[in-house]
Amino acid sequence: MTGTASFREAAAIAADSLRTSKLRSFLTLLGIILATTTLIAVMSMIHGMDVYIADNLTSMGTDGFQVVRMAFLGNYDPKKFLQMQQRNPQLSEEEFAFLKDRATLTRDIGMQVSRIAKVQYQGDSLDSITLSGASANYGILGNVELTSGRFITDVEDERRLPVAVIGNDIRERFFSGTDAVGKTIKVDGRPLQVVGVAKAKGSVFGQSQDGYVLIPVHAYFQYYGAHLGIRYVAKALDRDTINQAEEEVSMLLRAYRHLRPKQDDTFSVISSDALLTAWDQLTGVIASTAVAIVSIFMVVGGVVIMNIMLAVVTERTREIGIRKSLGARRRDILNQFLVESSMLASAGGVLGVAIAWGVAILVRNTTPVPMAVPASSIVVGVGLSTVVGLFFGIYPAQRAARLDPIEALRQER
Repeated sequence: MTGTASFREAAAIAADSLRTSKLRSFLTLLGIILATTTLIAVMSMIHGMDVYIADNLTSMGTDGFQVVRMAFLGNYDPKKFLQMQQRNPQLSEEEFAFLKDRATLTRDIGMQVSRIAKVQYQGDSLDSITLSGASANYGILGNVELTSGRFITDVEDERRLPVAVIGNDIRERFFSGTDAVGKTIKVDGRPLQVVGVAKAKGSVFGQSQDGYVLIPVHAYFQYYGAHLGIRYVAKALDRDTINQAEEEVSMLLRAYRHLRPKQDDTFSVISSDALLTAWDQLTGVIASTAVAIVSIFMVVGGVVIMNIMLAVVTERTREIGIRKSLGARRRDILNQFLVESSMLASAGGVLGVAIAWGVAILVRNTTPVPMAVPASSIVVGVGLSTVVGLFFGIYPAQRAARLDPIEALRQER
C-alpha cells in the first residue's frame, strides 16, 4: 500500500467518522474548539487594539512627547503616587517660557490644559465635554486635523479672544447639516465664536474622542484663574532626536527647579513610544493569561481525543487484524490512526476559527472594541489543534499498530 493511498484511505475513514457520529465528534472536539476560539479571539482583540492605538490614540506622533506633572505607565503603586502627589509641583507658564527660550532640540513646544465644561447653543446643551486651553501651535503639536475653518492664531491667544475650535460631537449635536464656522456657542455661560471644526477621531472603549472644545490657553487662564493641570506638548526636530530632545527638556526643567543630581524628577515625560510600550506590557499580561487558558483547553481536548481514539482502536480490532493479514504494515496502521486523530483535531480548529471570526465581527459591529482577525492567528489556531491531535493520537495509533493480527482476528464483532 503506498503512502498516498494510505493517507487517502485514513482521511476518508476520519471524514466518515465525523459524518456518522456528529454529536460524539462535537463533544470530542469541544476542548479544541474552545481553545482555538479563545486563542483567536484574544489575538484579534490585541491586534485590533494595536492597530487602533498606533493609528489614533497616540496623537503625539512618532516625534512628539509631553511633559506632565506625574504619570504612571507601568504598574500602579499607591505609595509612589502619594509621594509624587506631595513632591511634584504643578507645571507653570514661567517654566514653559523658560523651556521655549532654551530648548534647541525641539521643533516646537506648546501648552495645553483641560477641564470639564458645559456647552450650549440655542437652548440645547451638552454636559461633561472636555474644554481645553491650547497654545496656537497645538494644532500641529497635537495632530489636530480640521474639516472646516482654521485653528487658533497667536494673536487670538495673546489677546485672549473668545474663539473656539470644536470637536465632531459638538458639530453633530448643534450644527448637523450646516456650517458651524462663524456661529457662537456658550461654554460655561461664556460666548465663544467657532473658528474651526476638527475631524472626527472616533472612540476608544466607548469613550468618544470628539467631545471637546479648544480655546486660546490664555483665555482659559483668564476664565478659570488657577493654572492647574498644565502640560507641555513638544515635537523633536525629527524622529531620530526624540530621546535627546526629551533629555534636554528634562535637564532644563531640573535646572529650573534646582534639583540636585541624585534627586528624582519632579515631573514626568511621556512619548508615543512610552505609551505603546505600556500597552505592550498590558497586552503581554493578557496574552500570558490567554496562553494558560488555551493550554488547559488544549490538554483537556487532547486527552479526550486520545480516549476516543483508544475506543476506536478497540472497536476496529478485528478490522485491523484483517488489514494486517492482507499485508498492511505497522506503519500503515500507525499512519491511519495518526491521520484520523489529527483530522479530528484540525476539524475542531476550523470550527474554532469560524466561531472566533463570527465573534470578532459581532463585537466589532456592536461594541466599541476594535477587533481584527490577523491571518497568522488562523494558521496558528488550525496548526496548533492539528499538532495536538497528532501528539495525543500517538499512543492509540501505536497500540493499534502493535496488535497481533491473529489475536485481532479472534476478536468478536
